[in-house]
Amino acid sequence: MTSDASPLSIGSVERETGLSKDTLRIWERRYGFPQPGRDAFGERVYALEDVRKLQLLKRLIDIGHRPGKIVDRNIEELQSLAQGVGQTAEAPQSRGGERQELLHYLELCKTHRFDDFRRTLSQDLLRLGLFEFVVNTIAPLNHMVGMQWANGSLAVFEEHLYTESVQIVLRNAIAAIPRQHGAAGRPRVLLTTFPQEQHGLGLLMAEAIFALEGANCMSLGVQTPITEIARAAQTQHADIVALSFSSAMNGNQAIEGLRDLRAGLPEETEIWIGGGCAVLARRPPPGISVLGLSDLAGQLGDWYQRHKPC
Repeated sequence: MTSDASPLSIGSVERETGLSKDTLRIWERRYGFPQPGRDAFGERVYALEDVRKLQLLKRLIDIGHRPGKIVDRNIEELQSLAQGVGQTAEAPQSRGGERQELLHYLELCKTHRFDDFRRTLSQDLLRLGLFEFVVNTIAPLNHMVGMQWANGSLAVFEEHLYTESVQIVLRNAIAAIPRQHGAAGRPRVLLTTFPQEQHGLGLLMAEAIFALEGANCMSLGVQTPITEIARAAQTQHADIVALSFSSAMNGNQAIEGLRDLRAGLPEETEIWIGGGCAVLARRPPPGISVLGLSDLAGQLGDWYQRHKPC
């Protein structure tokens, strides 16, 4: 980023950071940051350096930091804080050899060797099997990539190429799983995200495990309106609605949306959620099951037991 690059409008900053226009204006008044300039029409415009800081602030706030405590820190301090997050006990754990493999993956991304990256992923998928690959390779790798992005070690376009590469490998793996559509006793699982959630990799990881365990999966992709989720679940006779929430998702919006969705579904339709939204893990609404990827197989086993023919 260079200081002479064209500044961004407030609408562009909202899209780039996930921070609403109202939040940007409130921070400007309350904390003195950001301090936008004005264009020829008197509209707010933001320097790219400030946008980068806002992105870091958003990620840190999503994982529990209060804006008033960190907004006055410079980018270097925020990057150090983000780096420290990746070293907490909450981070997915990996053994020494596995961590070296993850670092090798990162190096392939940073050197833009994405053909080699996808080839290595595919080889590890065959070696480990799909469940172990998703839970013990992709999940901790996602966390590591997120931290690298947060502290500025990984560019946005590199993170996007990483995500696209992982999606290609997972979609191919899911397509290779033998389908048993219509088989009696198998749950019909509808997968999607809320309108505010554009990250779909967690959803795809969950779909891989659902499909591996014999569920009939119907994915709506990302950013589906809540009323449409309820409508699709009912018309497709879904037994389970599975939703993914990344750490970038606003926790209060997620909780309100889940309450609305629960009210719009038949009581027998279960809602299972997962992902990195910390608020949901602490206080999910009633009638919602919060699960990690490694929990899905066991939870499905329980579902099969509950719905076993008499």
